[in-house]
Amino acid sequence: VIMARTDETGQTQLVAYYVASQELGVGELRQELGQELPSYMVPSYFIWLEQMPLTPNGKIDRKSLPAPEGSLQSGADYAAPRTVTERALVAIWQSVLGVPTVGILDNFFDLGGDSIKAIQIVSRAFQAGYKLDMKDLFRYPIVATLAP
Repeated sequence: VIMARTDETGQTQLVAYYVASQELGVGELRQELGQELPSYMVPSYFIWLEQMPLTPNGKIDRKSLPAPEGSLQSGADYAAPRTVTERALVAIWQSVLGVPTVGILDNFFDLGGDSIKAIQIVSRAFQAGYKLDMKDLFRYPIVATLAP
């Protein structure tokens, strides 16, 4: 089940609830979905459930699905920025996305990025002296590949 939920910062994020015999890794889930869906449609949070809560009618009880806890996890190992440009982009992403830690391997969409936030990032990058187009951010949604 996929739902749009508002997180503690007031941002709307896609949350996926799934049932499996064991909890699956966030990176693995994102990779599988990324083969079928565009990046912006891959959920930000994945919550493993032993079973889906059901209403008396046998339908999924969406009101009983738990809210995501903790911060977004991109599934990527943290890698610190290495250059001035990477540091600037990381700072902009942290500010716009409301994420305390962004590594250069984190995916913009995995951290809750969307087209509105992309516009804000392009604007802030321009204010910081960097020329960045929306298509660049969508084509290179990782700081390490966007910075060059």
